Amino acid sequence: MPYISVVNSHSLLYKVFLMNSQKITILDGGMGCELQAMGAPFHKPEWSALTLMKAPAAVMQAHQAFIDAGAEIITTNSYAIVPFHIGESAFQTDGEYLIRQAAEIARMAADGTTTHNVKVAGCLPPPLGSYRPDLFDKKEAQRIYKPLIKEQERSIDFWLAETMSSIAEAHAVAEITEPTNKPLWLAYSLSDTVKEGEASILRSGESIIKAVEAALDLNVAALLFNCSQPEVMTSGLSVIKDMNIPIPYGVYANTFPPKPTEYLANDGGNQSSMRNDITESDYFRYAQEWVGLGATIIGGCCGIRPSHIQTLSQLNN
Repeated sequence: MPYISVVNSHSLLYKVFLMNSQKITILDGGMGCELQAMGAPFHKPEWSALTLMKAPAAVMQAHQAFIDAGAEIITTNSYAIVPFHIGESAFQTDGEYLIRQAAEIARMAADGTTTHNVKVAGCLPPPLGSYRPDLFDKKEAQRIYKPLIKEQERSIDFWLAETMSSIAEAHAVAEITEPTNKPLWLAYSLSDTVKEGEASILRSGESIIKAVEAALDLNVAALLFNCSQPEVMTSGLSVIKDMNIPIPYGVYANTFPPKPTEYLANDGGNQSSMRNDITESDYFRYAQEWVGLGATIIGGCCGIRPSHIQTLSQLNN
């Protein structure tokens, strides 16, 4: 049976618009890895925030590269503007300015596009570290989210909560964005360590069915899986398809090798290894599988470059 939920007024029309769309909505790709590939300032622990600090014009250039490749939605470069990456001191002194700058750059890139309509998603990252639901603390998360929301709200079209690894993280971000009256897209990150034949799960170990039900109860406008390997996305989408949910859903996968449960993003050296077996044509084949499972929103996360996004435009041919 289809899952039925009550929708609130601020997201109802947005959901109807997406559900009635006859084409695949194309997201952008991985901002951080693109900046690194461009040679922009980029290293741990600041990651993509370092480019914003030292060479903000490169952020505009990266947005433009994805737009030129056909992205209809670009995401603000605010993923790393949290204490986990830039430190508490910098977050307190420079955080609001950096967040506002990231949002304004994305807005300028979108508004300056003449070839097609481009929307801006306001990035709301995992506040206490990617892939680590065990480190989550609601009170601390809300403290960090406040400037992210305040400084982006005027420039963005909707919120995109990225790499949410637990239902608790989803609840926290939905609660704090609700007063803004802007739609919320929720992207869960799936475990990379699920064995073949096993059902996909969140990185917290929670089931996809429970995670989807929670998202629907939170009245999100769209549901996605992101920042996990392409292989696990397919089995995850199979679960959603069987649930026959009333909102659009999709995928933007990464090209990282599997990450263990104890992974901490700032550990180790400055470089992150990437899989070399996911070419543009490989990613397109995955995308075709996802569309076959009902996905109508497709893009890329870490390691997915403008050339991959350009290939995705074929999904609408």
